[in-house]
Amino acid sequence: MSLISALAISIGVLGGIATWAFLGPLAGALQIWAAFIAWACFFHCGGKEAGLKATIPATIAGAIMAGLTLIAVSRGGLGASLGLPVWAGLCVGVGVLVMILLANVPALGAIPAMVYGFAATAAQALMAADGLANLTSPGLANPVVSIAASMVVGAILGYVSEKVAVALLGTGPARRPA
Repeated sequence: MSLISALAISIGVLGGIATWAFLGPLAGALQIWAAFIAWACFFHCGGKEAGLKATIPATIAGAIMAGLTLIAVSRGGLGASLGLPVWAGLCVGVGVLVMILLANVPALGAIPAMVYGFAATAAQALMAADGLANLTSPGLANPVVSIAASMVVGAILGYVSEKVAVALLGTGPARRPA
């Protein structure tokens, strides 16, 4: 079996189970689409322990920066006088600038992972009925908390799916190269 085939099996099975869990028992708490973004990010960051260590803190940092940026946009008070498009553009520009500068911290060096966290959080906050209103709430209704938790779970699922795929490959003579 090739590595791609082993990954297809492990990701397919785990993806199906995760989707059932996120849409069933965890419905409304976690976002399956954000978990899949982090799952892909884990592989984008190289997989293995290093991919996990890069994905989790960076996606969380991106989620936090999106939350802070959206709080500034929605509660900063200058949207009315400057016009919302100008105010939002300024806030996002500063928020993204700060977020990218965070990549100077080695644990936050995966810039694409931060962008995934930022974008997913902004999407959840802007699409959910009370997303912007819940930006400072302490629970899973807060888009920052929901997306960060979803992305942590997604990164862990990436790690598990990689381990399962490697186990499926085995070490016997029938193993074919990827």
